[in-house]
Amino acid sequence: MSDSTVRQLSLAPLGAGDLIDRAVRLYRRHLFILIRTAAPPVIVAALGGILVSIGFRQAVSVSETSEVLFYIGLLLVGVVIAFGGHLFTLVVMGGSTRNLVAHLLHNDPVSAKATYQAVRARFGGLVVASLIVLMWIGFSSGTAVVIWYTIVAFVAFGALLLSNVAPIWLCVIIGVIGGAAATVVLLWLFFFIAGRVAYVPQVMLVEGRGVFEAFSRSFTIAGGNVRRLMAMTLFTTFATYSAMMILLVPLGWYGYLNGINPMISAQWPAWYQISYSVLVTLSSILLAPVWMLGLSLLYVDERVRHEGYDIELLAAQQLGEMPEQSVASPFGPALSKTVRNRLPPPPMSSGRVLNLR
Repeated sequence: MSDSTVRQLSLAPLGAGDLIDRAVRLYRRHLFILIRTAAPPVIVAALGGILVSIGFRQAVSVSETSEVLFYIGLLLVGVVIAFGGHLFTLVVMGGSTRNLVAHLLHNDPVSAKATYQAVRARFGGLVVASLIVLMWIGFSSGTAVVIWYTIVAFVAFGALLLSNVAPIWLCVIIGVIGGAAATVVLLWLFFFIAGRVAYVPQVMLVEGRGVFEAFSRSFTIAGGNVRRLMAMTLFTTFATYSAMMILLVPLGWYGYLNGINPMISAQWPAWYQISYSVLVTLSSILLAPVWMLGLSLLYVDERVRHEGYDIELLAAQQLGEMPEQSVASPFGPALSKTVRNRLPPPPMSSGRVLNLR
């Protein structure tokens, strides 16, 4: 292997900072393609959010029974559409991971078309798997919140008892430290439980496994991903809110100059509510690809750490893929051919380089 190949081979195990850096690099290189890929589910979810907002605001302000029922129905339709948008996001995430692996392995172009072709080939199974993933995330959130409230209540009760014999400032410090510790426990526990199913769509489309087998596989390879998954989530969340503030601050000033209080959403006129929703959607579209890339790279990184996936990819790149095996084997193909028939055949020339930079 040449020195240039060694320098460009970027499949060594990644820390949290390296993971975010690689995701941002790929995002910059394929910016508009990734935005086109991530935009449809985000737009669907945003449309549902707009309907929910309009339905709720009007349902509590009108007096006619028929109008109340109409806006309640609109609210319910918005909830269904928003839920479908978030479900669609998980489905598309699996296709984007397959496209990324095909890009690493065969230098296939990164394209929205390839992503959605892969998704269409396993759409039914991906929808079922994504529904189970969302339910699992809900269970993870509920469990973490219950434990957080338990810790906070215990700390608050202890600080209240301590206030009888200690200065108030000491009790406040203990309460703040206890609340911060409870929040850390909340985050760690949520990502520890939810992270078990983080790779289900990726496993289905990259490895060609069934729904329940994909869950078992995700549980197997997801060990030790809590800190990196948490770092990627927090980075994407802060980046999204930063972009949102850049877009919303001018709108807020314009609304304030026209007699609108940006802090009281119940008093917003329809044009301001719609403008606000459009800008929030735009910021989500801009940053959603970073989250998709981060999870895709994290999946590849988990296989590199646990299975030597970098060697599999390099061998398949230089020598061609191993044939499909009918038994469990560590020498299976680096990219399953389950959905390959819907994609254009990759070039088979040698000398390609794995590059995540």
